[in-house]
Amino acid sequence: MHVTLPDGKVLELAEGATGLDAAAAIGPGLARAALAITVDGEERDLSRELPEGATIGIVTDRSPEGLALIRHDAAHVLAAALLELYPGIQISIGPSIEHGFYYDVLPPEGVVLSDADFPAIEAKMAEHIAADETFVRQVVPVEDALERYRAEGQRFKVELIEDLVRDADPDHPLETVTLYTNGPFTDLCRGPHAPSTKRIGAFKIQSLAGAYWRGDASREQLTRIYGTAFFKKKDLTAHLERLELARQRDHRKLGKELGLYHFSEAAPGSAFWTPSGTRVFNDLVGLSREMGDERGYTEVKTPQLYDSSLWKTSGHWDKYRDDMFLTATGDVATAAEEGRAIEPNMGFKPMNCPGHYELYRQTRWSYRDLPVRFSEPGLLHRNELSGALHGLLRVRQFCQDDAHLFVAEDQIQDEVTACLRFAQDTYRLFGFADEDFTYELSTRPENRLGSDEMWDRAEGDLRTALEANELPYVVHEGDGAFYGPKIDIQFHDSLGRSWQLGTVQIDYQAPERFDLTYTGADNAEHRPVVLHRALLGSYERFVGILLEHTGGALPFWLQPVHVALLTVSDRHADAAHAIAGRLRAAGLRVEVDDRTETVGRKIRETELGKVPLMAVVGDREADEDTLTLRHHGGEEDAPAPVADVVERLGAALRSRALSPAG
Repeated sequence: MHVTLPDGKVLELAEGATGLDAAAAIGPGLARAALAITVDGEERDLSRELPEGATIGIVTDRSPEGLALIRHDAAHVLAAALLELYPGIQISIGPSIEHGFYYDVLPPEGVVLSDADFPAIEAKMAEHIAADETFVRQVVPVEDALERYRAEGQRFKVELIEDLVRDADPDHPLETVTLYTNGPFTDLCRGPHAPSTKRIGAFKIQSLAGAYWRGDASREQLTRIYGTAFFKKKDLTAHLERLELARQRDHRKLGKELGLYHFSEAAPGSAFWTPSGTRVFNDLVGLSREMGDERGYTEVKTPQLYDSSLWKTSGHWDKYRDDMFLTATGDVATAAEEGRAIEPNMGFKPMNCPGHYELYRQTRWSYRDLPVRFSEPGLLHRNELSGALHGLLRVRQFCQDDAHLFVAEDQIQDEVTACLRFAQDTYRLFGFADEDFTYELSTRPENRLGSDEMWDRAEGDLRTALEANELPYVVHEGDGAFYGPKIDIQFHDSLGRSWQLGTVQIDYQAPERFDLTYTGADNAEHRPVVLHRALLGSYERFVGILLEHTGGALPFWLQPVHVALLTVSDRHADAAHAIAGRLRAAGLRVEVDDRTETVGRKIRETELGKVPLMAVVGDREADEDTLTLRHHGGEEDAPAPVADVVERLGAALRSRALSPAG
């Protein structure tokens, strides 16, 4: 038999050869390093036979797929350990994820898992890894698998198999399922797996969380056990060090320390912004407005609450209703007395799009008016599950730097390019470098609206814009919205994590659904195309990302306090407040600390607050009208006249400088 290697070379093997045989034929070193094999792009176990004519690739610890493979192995080892430690525990699913793996379980009655259990779990897992247990694949009849898991009392596994049978193509009913066994443990799994547990070089159980079975809040709440695994101990150590740094930079911790915002059960999932936090928030909104004005955007303001008819036209009433906050109009009290239910007929907006469509169609537009660029820092509400809420990164109420552009088809390319350049100009103001970004082009999904010709044109416009601007991008086949393709802008922060910030999307369907038109040069009506555009995303989420990226040391222009003046004694308060007035007149935000505390204590507290500049005001400063600025971190400038300090810092603020040095 013959198979083809990635370089095009044809490899001749004995009939019935496996993936391991192929690796050995290439070289003994590769056979020892092999973890799995790709067959025409599909990952498989090394022990499976190869089909004639396949294109193959060997997966090793150097392959992109390698880490995910052993993390999946580690999830199985975790489940095996839990079953031994906690007889009667119910196991459900255990996949690999971006930075590790997890397994969802339902502990026996009376057992509550906690961090204190981690050492015992890790010790039991280490036994299975040291035993070098082989992962054995079996294809068994559905009824045999059901009988097995019913006998073991593993009802989640039974439900998974029953659902697979139910959801199978009626023309090709499911007759078999795949099981994997390592040591005493057998799991329902599609695979693949590495040859044995020994390939898991280093691992760590990290945390616990709650998770509803099948993501359904009406079902059982399971315990999700998170862990991670690496090939080498040093890689695990480096990963854990990054996680510790991330914990130190957690925006929830920094937001509290810096006094920017807090959360309360009075409004779950909604931030209460303090005066300091509100300054930061308003500066971001002001930046969006200023830069939008310069680029031809017109700010609009649309309602919070809409009749269901609008949401039905947009499609959200059917597809997004469970994620919306709904309410009803009418005599609710009387209906309650009479025992009548009032169906919700209004919804708070989770996005601005339908409101902008409604606004657009209230005016007759000419081709001369296009592009029409509506922007709105719109307040939005989404009914996120309580377990999904996460500080500023996942909230129920947020404000988005949203915009919708109504353009003629021949304007799409120029406007997409302009959006991408707008994004770059915005990000540079926060000190983000161009190389910190990658771009994702998401193309037509299987379940889509519109013709192939439309998709060809739209995808081509986005691709051309990316290439014309020499932006690095990857293609995500089939990951576009149902109405059109999109570009997502990914930011890689100082800890190496990836965050989606901006997006540009092409929408041919909304103009049809909302009957949007403009009058062309031929005096006939034409459909515009809608471009959805956000650059920072939600301001809340962006603040969270920025805090973690900078460790709380925000750019100078965005700081809630630019300068702190610290008095030596009460007699210096008047001079400090007079200097503060001159700095404020230049637009700077200044605080005067004239408490009867020692200067040393004031300096320490100001440093902890990450105020970028401080200056002590004593006899010399009051008499000579000078300031000696001390930068956050300890560096100190030479004494300078207050007038010079005011001019220099005012210029740095006006130019949106990253640091007070300009």
